Amino acid sequence: MIKEIFSIIDLNFIFLVFVGSIAGLFVGAMPGLSVTMATALLVSITFTWEVNSAMALIMGVYTVGVYSGAVTAILINIPGAPSSVATTLDGYPMAKKGDALLALKVAAFYSFIGTIIGLVVLGISAKEVAKLALAFTPMDYFLLSLFGLTTVGSLTSKNFTKGMISAMVGVFISMIGMDPIVGISRFTYGSVNLQRGISIIPALIGLFGFSEVLYQISLKKEKKEMLNVSREKNSLKDILGHWALSIRSSIIGVIIGALPGTGGPIAALLSYEHAKKSTKSPKVPFGEGAIEGIVASEAANNACIGGALIPMLTLAMPGDAVTAVILSAFYVHGLRPGPLLFTETPEMFSVILAGGFVGSIMILLLGLTVAPLLSKVVAIKERHLFPIVVVLCVIGSYAASTHIFDVFLMLIFGIVGYIMRRRDYAVAPMVLGLVLGGIMDSNFRRAMSLISASDNLLNDLFFRPITIILTILVIFSVVSNFISISSIKEKLKK
Repeated sequence: MIKEIFSIIDLNFIFLVFVGSIAGLFVGAMPGLSVTMATALLVSITFTWEVNSAMALIMGVYTVGVYSGAVTAILINIPGAPSSVATTLDGYPMAKKGDALLALKVAAFYSFIGTIIGLVVLGISAKEVAKLALAFTPMDYFLLSLFGLTTVGSLTSKNFTKGMISAMVGVFISMIGMDPIVGISRFTYGSVNLQRGISIIPALIGLFGFSEVLYQISLKKEKKEMLNVSREKNSLKDILGHWALSIRSSIIGVIIGALPGTGGPIAALLSYEHAKKSTKSPKVPFGEGAIEGIVASEAANNACIGGALIPMLTLAMPGDAVTAVILSAFYVHGLRPGPLLFTETPEMFSVILAGGFVGSIMILLLGLTVAPLLSKVVAIKERHLFPIVVVLCVIGSYAASTHIFDVFLMLIFGIVGYIMRRRDYAVAPMVLGLVLGGIMDSNFRRAMSLISASDNLLNDLFFRPITIILTILVIFSVVSNFISISSIKEKLKK
């Protein structure tokens, strides 16, 4: 397989991956312009191309686009994609302390590591991991999402109760719109605009971008804070010293990525939780600029690339929105993804791997060379930066669907986010509640439908090996959070 991969890579192939990578870097870093959108446009442009050239361009956009969401997450606290939400938790605090350059380099390096590990796992064990994904029932997907919800409440807020309240509000908001099972309107109150549901893009931009502007303006009279970029050279030890955590986070990312419908946000969240529990004495506390938080988030969400390609290539079942678009590209070019791909057109598997490996190198090159230029954004004075951020928020929320209603949604979520910040409620749990809510709703109801005619409901619902493990994880997560809260209260009393 290695020989086949190298035989595919030539100057034309590398150039096309590079062009796709440049597009992915800028599209992924612009809030509201998603990698899925860019990939869909490329499919429409490249449908007359030779298939290897088309896949080279698409894989360049995919690999670098997933990483580039971290750029705005670190610099202006607006994640370029939902999978970069966890990166904001420590990336933006690092930028505020003057370590924006270090944060960008860490994100680039460990995105590279995560992508490589994901692709290696894809090449070695595509069929085996796909079998594990096939074993998941709708109830298992519900429990996996519920587990993500219990962890987000603890790791994005010092107050577990406030974190969970924020997450549950996000779950409720995700229910607005057309019911995915029955097809009737829910919580729309007669509004036609709400029937299509609450789009994640304006919510994300409002909660992280516009609310940040309002919050900083409100603090201006109390204390003017100037963001400075450190000009000191960062040691390799600062960047390379977390390889063990990156490998563990990448493995989590691959496994989560292989489960259709989950993807980067859940993988980054679970990896962040793992980093927080496994790092005994971080130099900087999590949530205040811990490098380990960026390492875990970026390694995991980029490792999801290899994981999401596993069910797409072996089962013709996309692992996320981008692989759904790539799946359509296969059909456009007359290919048949699934088990027959490995017998009828096995060379296409090598093309995907080759595009991914070259794309991962582009992450490193572009991330390390463009980072010094992008890091200067945080040195712009507030009176110049805030209007730019507001304009980006409006453009990004409108560009996602070309619907003016999304701009109003962004403004509403921005005001809500500002109030939450003032009341010490974390906004990240609400966004992830929005992402996980739909998965929980649809899969729980599918599970109920499947076992409605069963003679033994409890046995069919919970007494399967994977279901038992996930149930234990959910219980452990909830109990451990309450235990940690109790211990903190005891320490405060002493």
